[in-house]
This record gives sequence, structure tokens and C-alpha cells, in this order.
Amino acid sequence: MAETAPTAVPSSARPALLRFLGGVRTVTGSKFLVESDHARILVDCGLFQGFADLRRRNWDRLACDASDIHAVVVTHAHLDHCGYLPRLVRHGFRGPILASSRTARLAEIVLRDSAKLQMEAARHANEHGWSKHRPASPLYDDGDVDRTVTYFDPVPVGEEVEIIAGTKLKLRHGGHILGSAWVHLTLEDGHTLAFSGDLGRPGHPLLLPPEPFSGADVLLMESTYGDRRHDHVTAQREFGAVIARTLGRGGTVVIPAFAIDRTEVVLHELAGLRREGILPPNVPVHVDSPMALAALDVYRDALRTRSPELRPEVLAQGESAIGPEPFLAARSIQESIDINSTTGPAVIVSSAGMATGGRVLHHLRRVLPDPRNAVVVVGFAAAGTRARDPRRRGGHPLCRFQGVRP
Repeated sequence: MAETAPTAVPSSARPALLRFLGGVRTVTGSKFLVESDHARILVDCGLFQGFADLRRRNWDRLACDASDIHAVVVTHAHLDHCGYLPRLVRHGFRGPILASSRTARLAEIVLRDSAKLQMEAARHANEHGWSKHRPASPLYDDGDVDRTVTYFDPVPVGEEVEIIAGTKLKLRHGGHILGSAWVHLTLEDGHTLAFSGDLGRPGHPLLLPPEPFSGADVLLMESTYGDRRHDHVTAQREFGAVIARTLGRGGTVVIPAFAIDRTEVVLHELAGLRREGILPPNVPVHVDSPMALAALDVYRDALRTRSPELRPEVLAQGESAIGPEPFLAARSIQESIDINSTTGPAVIVSSAGMATGGRVLHHLRRVLPDPRNAVVVVGFAAAGTRARDPRRRGGHPLCRFQGVRP
């Protein structure tokens, strides 16, 4: 970060306060509240995820009244950064939700899926009596999401906008997922704050690296992977090798993949393997996730409109960059079931990425007993999930799990 000269504070103004409401001592639930004399801005509004004690924090009362928050700035559309928004609206927030246009589109997809899961969990708890609450209620529902999306106010990346008198915002490309940005806030007293959100790695296959930081009085940097080195070349080679080995023995590859960005990266890698001949032209690629397919439409739109976030070589390939034909989309439940009746080698990309639920589970049940098949884990897997804990991978001695991060 570049050094900046100290800013004089008017004697009548009190120093702004920065409060950490999430994303501390855990990698989820990001919420950072900036309070000055004239503005109360929440940067990110994420859900806590993971073990039950973390998830229960989503039900806790916020440290301030939701109605007192003037605006929310969202860095990107992952659930741990935007998933609490409908709960905030339910409790009285009525200000603008500022984000890039593609973050707004992807966040609506994420929030609608989250509400569906919340409602299904509450319904299941009431039918089977496993919740201590009578009746069990969802954290939020479809109506809350409908109201939330009306407050999204897309902000052009790279342009300074005024949130409230004297408080200004500028977004810069974050390179993490499509639409992601880091945040630069200028308060009415002249002080500046920068929030990283999740930053992309320089080697992201689709997106350009994050724009460099330009200096601020306070820099808040999230560091989920701050202690790791990612070897994209080696991972790419290993990914291709396990695909080739599995298909060579007549097997099926199942890839649990997160719906936002990870599915697009996997499809990009598969398209490259198709061009190289490693993925034969007669082997179909199934994408079995309505949420991932909705997000894929946003990425395709970015390719068509030549988004400045995308790498030039990806723009040159057009939509074929994320389209390893033959490409088969399973949107309905019946289309998902029909995949199980196909014979011969195939690749199935399905969610959830940690194999904790979703459509990928019925594919795992089918393929795991056959030693010709493989399950390739291509993203982070939290402790206690099937993708990380061998005891939860179906228990079959012949199952083949490969951990590869392309």
C-alpha cells in the first residue's frame, strides 16, 4: 500500500469508528461497520457458515439497529459476504445496497438459493421435529429476498460516487469472482479506508488480477488463504491427468463444484482439455446445478459484452472459453435423474462444492462403488464435510477422491 500523508481532522468532528461484526477469528460472516458523525456504512453483509455454533450467530442481534445503517457496500456475491442482506432488510434496513452490476446479478441468484434452502430446512425440521423451536422458522424467506433486491443500486467500477453528503465510494476490480471489487471509502473528514474483500489470485484462469491498492489511511485485508501458495500449473496438470486416467478406464468423473465462479473455471479447464484431445469429443460434460447454470448465464453475458474484468485470451475465445461441447445442462430434477441412466465415460459437474448436499450426492452414491470412477475435489473443503473428511465420503474402500485445485 502506498503511503499517504496524514489528514487533518476538523476539531468539531469525532474520529470515525470501525467495528468488526463478522469475518474475525473465522473466514465467514464478513461485516464491517464504519460510523462517522454523518454516516453509518456497512461493508459486506455475510452469513456465518460452517459448524453449528457459527451458524447460530446468524440469529444473534446485530450490534446496531438495521434501520440506522445508511448504506451497505458489497464486495462480491459469495454467501459469506452478502448472505445476511435479507435478514438485515427484514429487521428494517431501507438504504441502498451498493455493488458492481454483476455482483448485484449474481447476489440475487445466491440469495434466492439461500432462501430456498432456509425454507426447506425449516419445513423439514417441522415435519420431523428435530428443532428445539416450535415451529421452526427460516432465517429469511423468498419475500425477504424480493424486498432486498429492490435496494440494489449498481455502482460503476472505477468511478467515485457519493453515498451520503461528504462520504464517497470507489470500487476497484478484485479479481476474485466476476463482479468482485475492493472498496475505497472517503469519509467527510477526509480520512480514507480500503477494504479488500476476497482478492483473486494473479493466476485466475478467467479474470485479470486485482487492481493494485492506491493507498488509504486504514487498510482492512482479509486473508483466508494468506498462508498458502497456489501452484496453478501443477494443479492444472494433475487435473488433466486424473481426467485422462479415469476416462481411459471407461469411468465417470464427478466434480463437486461451487456454483459461482468455480463451475466456470472447471468448464474453462475442461474446454482446454477438449481442444488438446485429452477430453475426447464423444465424452459428454453434464452441468447439474440450476444455480450454477444461472451464474453461467451472467459469465456468458460478460464474455459477449467484453467485460474489462476478463483476460484478453479468454475474450478472444468467446463463449467457447466456458463451453466444452458437447455440453449438457440439467436444469430440471428429471434431467438430473436422467444422467444416471447414461452409459459410457462422462464428466459430471455438480454442486455443492463440499459435497454437503445438493444434486451431487445422488451422483456420488452411483459412482463411488465402481473403482473405474473418480471424484475430483477442486476447491476448498471445510473440516467435517464429505469433500474433506474420508469418513464421510461414503465409506466404500474403492472410492477414488482426488484433491485438485485448477
